[in-house]
Amino acid sequence: MQLRYSFRLYPSAGQRAALARAFGCARVVYNDALRARESARSEGMPFPKTGDLSKQLITEAKNTPERAWLGEVSAVVLQQSLRDLDTAYRNFFDGLKGTRPRTGPPRFKSRKDTRQAVRFTANARWSVTPGRKLRLPKIGDLKVKWSRCLPSTPSTVTVVKDSAGRYFASFVVETGPEEVLPEAGPELGIDLGLGHFAVLSDGTKVDSPRFLRRAEERLKKAQRALSRKERGSRNRDKARLKVARAHARVADARREFHHRLSTRLIRENQAVAVEDLAVKGLARTRLAKSVHDAGWSAFTSMLAYKAARYGRTFVKIGRFEPTSQVCSRCGVKDGPKPLHVREWTCGACGAVLDRDINAAVNVAKAAGLAVSACGAQVRPGLVPAPRSEAGTHPTPQPSTAR
Repeated sequence: MQLRYSFRLYPSAGQRAALARAFGCARVVYNDALRARESARSEGMPFPKTGDLSKQLITEAKNTPERAWLGEVSAVVLQQSLRDLDTAYRNFFDGLKGTRPRTGPPRFKSRKDTRQAVRFTANARWSVTPGRKLRLPKIGDLKVKWSRCLPSTPSTVTVVKDSAGRYFASFVVETGPEEVLPEAGPELGIDLGLGHFAVLSDGTKVDSPRFLRRAEERLKKAQRALSRKERGSRNRDKARLKVARAHARVADARREFHHRLSTRLIRENQAVAVEDLAVKGLARTRLAKSVHDAGWSAFTSMLAYKAARYGRTFVKIGRFEPTSQVCSRCGVKDGPKPLHVREWTCGACGAVLDRDINAAVNVAKAAGLAVSACGAQVRPGLVPAPRSEAGTHPTPQPSTAR
């Protein structure tokens, strides 16, 4: 399967200017290609092919005074920008066909977008120097904070500038079946919630860290300072960066918590089951802030790809399973209960049940995991690299990438 590893970059002032040129040139080529295709569609003309756009918008445009500055960046970056547009169109049309979640049509990029990215393939001849710096064409040797080892040699690297002004190098690497863990006995059901982030079928309750709630005062102070700054001023840009960095700290802490918990659960259990929650529906209620703060979707996505990576079984049951209405001892359904009822007694067998633990056990039973995990996957399937990075180690480790 494919995994994505991200490492922090620390470019110098000149390298930041070179990266800004690369971001700008890639954005211009992307917008020119999108404009050419939209014009052809509106005029009823054939859809321009990528090869024709590459010749017109890159090769020939470099020889014109208006686009001569495209030659200041690597041509691979511009070619990848056209491929990104092809991917955006393909995802849009596949969504219309129903073969993937629906997305909107490709949109024009703006220089005011707070996130910028360019991708270098092997054709760009990028490399990692003996001094463990990342060498990029027409940019230079960038200082990298290697926090862990890469499992294999990557073929591409994506340089990303996020909303907080931080730079990252994102590598996509291939992993083989050597990472499959030996079989483990337990099968686990997980009930996700707000009072406790996760309640396990073995009775363990994981408290919700509430990272956003804990940082609210600091975020409010930064946001108030931003609202007082004049639009278009340098002070407003500085205040916007402070707000973005405060939110980035919250997101990083939440992601680290998700990674640690999901890795532990996958390593210790042969099979894991969760409920398919209606996150979008809950995000439109008065609990929206708490739902977004919990990050259930990101956590379940991590469970899914780590289960495929380590040879475990991951099951997601339907959201309409009555896990809180059925007694996990005798299986009798006695109807819905208000949310304030956290403990109840079964009228059929007399068992005193904790609401969350009972739901977690029922999740495991609904997934067919409570009896046996004979159908557990023993080899990871082909899974594309997730948009977020793979798990990290708590302590920095030297890199072996070359």
